[in-house]
Amino acid sequence: MHRATADNERCRPRRSAGHCEHGRSRGCPATHDASDPLGGQPLCPDCYDYPAHILWHAHAGRLWKAFTDNLYNHLAARTGRTRTGLRRSVRISYAKVAEYQKRAAVHVHAVVRLDGATGPSDPPPVWVSAEDLSAAVRTAAAAVHLHTPYAWGLGEHGLRWGSELDARPLRAFGGNEGLADDAIAAYVAKYVTKGAAETAIGLDRPITSPDDIATGRLSAHVRTLIRTCWRLGGLSELDPLRLRAWSHTLGYRGHILTKSRVYSTTYAALRAERAQHQRNTVVPDLADVPSTVTETHWRYVGSGHAPGAALIAAGIAEDLAQTRQLFAEARREEGEWSR
Repeated sequence: MHRATADNERCRPRRSAGHCEHGRSRGCPATHDASDPLGGQPLCPDCYDYPAHILWHAHAGRLWKAFTDNLYNHLAARTGRTRTGLRRSVRISYAKVAEYQKRAAVHVHAVVRLDGATGPSDPPPVWVSAEDLSAAVRTAAAAVHLHTPYAWGLGEHGLRWGSELDARPLRAFGGNEGLADDAIAAYVAKYVTKGAAETAIGLDRPITSPDDIATGRLSAHVRTLIRTCWRLGGLSELDPLRLRAWSHTLGYRGHILTKSRVYSTTYAALRAERAQHQRNTVVPDLADVPSTVTETHWRYVGSGHAPGAALIAAGIAEDLAQTRQLFAEARREEGEWSR
């Protein structure tokens, strides 16, 4: 992949890079900044394994589940405890954010917290440290290996976490020991708003037909990923993955932000507090507020676009119709497109 960096580093300066079987160089001596459209694009699209990219996204939830299951086992081995004994003494909680990178691959940021047996109000035992948890995170992630269902013409793929894993303690502001709610909130908030559409990686709505792929403002790399996801969704062996329903997110089926059950408060508790607050809030009578004008008579003015907005909407609709027509003609010329 072409790398876009902020410190003016060259992309892939390889002396003996050579060329792939499609005649493209395996290296790139150029420098790509954040605005360069080549950043995050494959050096050779024909060599890039698009099905593996989609299948990794589709199984990201299972990969995370396998990692969290392994984490207790590896932490028990490191601290010299049995798995049953460790689970009775500590509880591991997490908040996880999925971020789409420039190359359109999901990158996971997670805050993993070690509590005592009863949860956040109970400190962890003295015989387990943050360093023990960090080491267990590395070994537990490296031990995860999954396989995709076998599909005719596609085969079977082995899936695992990547080698670029960074695990380190998150300290409170000012260098104090322990975790701080503000530090965790600042870390998570940096990534929580970056969905597929916000980072120009995917679309903001589900795809209902291949025509939707052609009309989206996407890079060639992302467009190929979405088309691959749609095509794989037509394989009966991969029906449980519902890839066509998640083509707009490149096969990633999880929420951008997830957390374990006891990591923090629940949405149900927040809704209950909000409802209680509304019940306790006294709404003043507008008639008793000075300088308040109350309008008691309403009349219908109209609906729809204003004249200027109507012209803009008509132009957009005409452009979309022309794009669909051109795409349909090109598809007819190339023959029947496999769905």
